Amino acid sequence: MLAASEARRGRVQPIYVSAGLAWEAGELAALDRLLAAAPLAGALAPLARLSFAVGDLYPATHWALCGEPPAFDTPDEDVYLIGRNVALLSKTAIYCARHGIDRVALGPLAGNPFPDATAEFFDAMARALSIGLAHLIQVDAPFAAMEKRDVIRLGVQLGVPLALTLSCMNPQAGRHCGRCSKCRERRDAFHEAAVPDPTEYAAVPVR
Repeated sequence: MLAASEARRGRVQPIYVSAGLAWEAGELAALDRLLAAAPLAGALAPLARLSFAVGDLYPATHWALCGEPPAFDTPDEDVYLIGRNVALLSKTAIYCARHGIDRVALGPLAGNPFPDATAEFFDAMARALSIGLAHLIQVDAPFAAMEKRDVIRLGVQLGVPLALTLSCMNPQAGRHCGRCSKCRERRDAFHEAAVPDPTEYAAVPVR
């Protein structure tokens, strides 16, 4: 949704930073399908793929590495990946400095409880990165005042094929697992948005 929204402003350079997390193969497969479909097909620059491995930062038993995501009813604050946005922004900003890009857009939503998803953090990172790279970097979070239901409604307005989007920490052969907390958030958001949920779940989420 973020890429489709940003494309209304001009040419967008999508960037994916691989960190070695358990869901990335499924996420990349879904991303490839989404970028090949309207309205994104031909509207964006080719995807840039970067890497910032975190296997030496988290224990091997960490749920994000071993493929055992938090349970369906786990609250947001319990799925915090320490340093996630620090890593994403650092690697992305270096790419941007090398390619003459001066604005980075991320997609945190309203109510995000994590310390690296605040306006204060993004402003501070933008200043530090601009100084350290000798290249002006602006960090924006255009959806920061929106709930997930609002983003779904925006996706409908923009013609994004919502069935091709992914928000799951344990995708199963192209399907959402239906058991993780991200699947719960997705199910609830479609319901709150009054938009039919086109998601194929490997296990039907509990109502």
